Amino acid sequence: MGALAPDDLLAVWLTLKLASVVTLLLLFIATPLAWWLAYSRKWYKGIVSALVALPLVLPPTVLGFYLLLLMGPHGVVGELTHTLHLGSLPFSFAGLVIGSVLFSMPFAVQPIQNAFEAIGKRPLEVAATLRAGAWDRFISVALPLARPGIFTAIILAFAHTVGEFGVVLMLGGNIPGETRVLSVAIYNHVEAMEYTPAHFLAGGMVLFSFLVLLSLYLAGGKFWRITR
Repeated sequence: MGALAPDDLLAVWLTLKLASVVTLLLLFIATPLAWWLAYSRKWYKGIVSALVALPLVLPPTVLGFYLLLLMGPHGVVGELTHTLHLGSLPFSFAGLVIGSVLFSMPFAVQPIQNAFEAIGKRPLEVAATLRAGAWDRFISVALPLARPGIFTAIILAFAHTVGEFGVVLMLGGNIPGETRVLSVAIYNHVEAMEYTPAHFLAGGMVLFSFLVLLSLYLAGGKFWRITR
């Protein structure tokens, strides 16, 4: 098979759709969380930081397994979704989104948190002396100064979601057009010894990963120089 099949193109589209939705959700979740982690002095901050960073060291299949149990028909989340007539989350696109958000969380939170911490308190204190409220200081001062970290978070979260395998396979299975993403499609081709389409898809991911890292280093460095 010399060309990609329609199912392969569908897997590429589904992967890009998943990565886009997850990245957008992570921006709304990770930004306030990173702000809290950067400036909070609560005693449980370390616990929250460890939970956020847990996917960095936890095998993806372990996270996928427990999410499958949690969102299954006998899990707490699964019973809630059935009670609310929302259907089943495992083996669905919505389930993939939830699992991917949790798995990619540290790749979004940590760059933004580092950017907030690098700002320091001085710019915020100056804004406060100009009678800027807390929300105004966050929107007008903190977010613009944290642009390099936010840019890095967007790139890393998107790229990490594109390359997911263990979580999406455990939680979503292998349903064409619904949960079969690019990494699962490559696995299917290799398992069937169809190396030509596997080369096309895997080579595309290698090129994509390289371009992501290149843009991260080049544009990220440019942003840092501008803000200094």
